[in-house]
Amino acid sequence: MNSVRCADLRKTYKQGDQDVIGLDGVSLEVEQEGFVCLRSPSGAGKTTLLNAMGGLDRPDSGEVYVAGKRIDNLSKGKLAEMRLRNIGFVFQAYNLIPVLTAMENVEFVMHLQGVPAPERAKRAGEALNEVGLEGLENRRPAKMSGGQQQRVAVARAIVSRPAIVLADEPTANLDSSSARHLMALFARINETRGTTFVIATHDEMVMSYAKRLIRMRDGKIVEDQLQET
Repeated sequence: MNSVRCADLRKTYKQGDQDVIGLDGVSLEVEQEGFVCLRSPSGAGKTTLLNAMGGLDRPDSGEVYVAGKRIDNLSKGKLAEMRLRNIGFVFQAYNLIPVLTAMENVEFVMHLQGVPAPERAKRAGEALNEVGLEGLENRRPAKMSGGQQQRVAVARAIVSRPAIVLADEPTANLDSSSARHLMALFARINETRGTTFVIATHDEMVMSYAKRLIRMRDGKIVEDQLQET
């Protein structure tokens, strides 16, 4: 089954008096267990495509399917439920909740899913250990470095074991060692759990982990190639 399928996606934004094309007829299939990197200059459409895949933004036209279910025409409530159950997000801006500890931030999605408290705590602790934050469970975001906050965001994205993780420039605020650790973790989760990853990046090191590289320009896919990892 395809993890994600996009058919003829089109999206135009207003920028002042100008129409800016975000997506221009993009069709794409990402298979289950895929590890895909989207590469392009800024403004070429990769973040817009990620947002459409994750149901964060609706295309003007076209269709989006996640795990075989069409999502672009769902109500807000059903779309939120689909994201909660199927997709993990890693944003460049972290989007952590400031008043919650690292542990509480990671538990938050599972709380919404109705996972019992003991199971939440167990899985959140394991996820924080997995991203190298053992001992920082009770620290709030303001007391953490940017790299540590990003790792909390990654733990939150993977802890509910989603079918797909969408990541937008996940290494942008990490030093080179932390970035390699993160990509090795993503690769291991992809191989052991079968989680699909779609990552938007400028980073050549990140691209080296991809099984498939997709290059975009002016809202279109201009190159799509498999690569050995």
